[in-house]
Amino acid sequence: MIAYVARRLLYMIPVLFMISIFIFFLLRLVPGDPAAVILGDKATDQAIEALRKELSLDKPLTIQYVTFIKNAMSGDLGDSIRLNQPVTTIMLQRIVPTLFLTVYATLLAMLIAVPLATIGALNQGKWPDFIVRAFTMIAIAMPSFWIGVMLLQFFAVKLRLLPVGGFGHGFLGHTESLLLPALALALSISSVLIRNLRTALLDTLDADFIRTARAKGLSARNVYIGHALRTSLLSTITILGVNVAYLVGGAAVTETIFAIPGVGQLIVQAIFDRDYPIIQGATLVFGLLVLCINLITDLSYAFLDPRVKYS
Repeated sequence: MIAYVARRLLYMIPVLFMISIFIFFLLRLVPGDPAAVILGDKATDQAIEALRKELSLDKPLTIQYVTFIKNAMSGDLGDSIRLNQPVTTIMLQRIVPTLFLTVYATLLAMLIAVPLATIGALNQGKWPDFIVRAFTMIAIAMPSFWIGVMLLQFFAVKLRLLPVGGFGHGFLGHTESLLLPALALALSISSVLIRNLRTALLDTLDADFIRTARAKGLSARNVYIGHALRTSLLSTITILGVNVAYLVGGAAVTETIFAIPGVGQLIVQAIFDRDYPIIQGATLVFGLLVLCINLITDLSYAFLDPRVKYS
């Protein structure tokens, strides 16, 4: 497994390189001059040109890209045009809320999906199964940002049980402040997990090794948890990994709605400000996180099924 992990880490290098090329040159196709955005509409052409030279925006794109890559390899992602701070420092401050929200939403999604999928699979064709299937259909039909707005309106505005937004202070403060956005994201992805896990459980419960486990006298709980659920989670973990990667990259809307000072909200503001270093640095960080999530997902297969070998 060590050799497998080493190879996967090496594969990340060309992928991140391609991401950097894509985002760097694609940004330059977006209309608008960062210097003009910073100085405003009343700025003179001389002032704009002077600022462009100061920010090295007057150099050829190839030279700008080579400079960016050289600095990035040493951990320097440049300085923010608008905030006038190192991008690395800004990312270290903003990545914590985003990661906390992603992990929080993932845990809530599994806490929702596993019990409901179990109820549906063990009561196939009965009224609990119909309720679970109806829940999944409704959850799939509702986008996460709409769920977030409804949760915000009900629990924060009307009942005033939870904060309207922000990140809070301390672990308990983070947990309380991010409960609504995490729940909104969890509900949006749990529906897919429930459908997949329910189907996998139905197939696994009819397998020969399950009948053998029952014939050996194992309790229903041990048969389900130790054999059926553990085997069925393989395909669900794959879907979960894809959705967690989606959460990392698509948290911008949720962070904006709930005023969470994360990387997603930072990127949205950077796009309006034409802050190239922020967008480039955040995209690389997101790309690295997605690659790490995919690696963790693949490694989890061996934990769930000892038959899985890496070569």
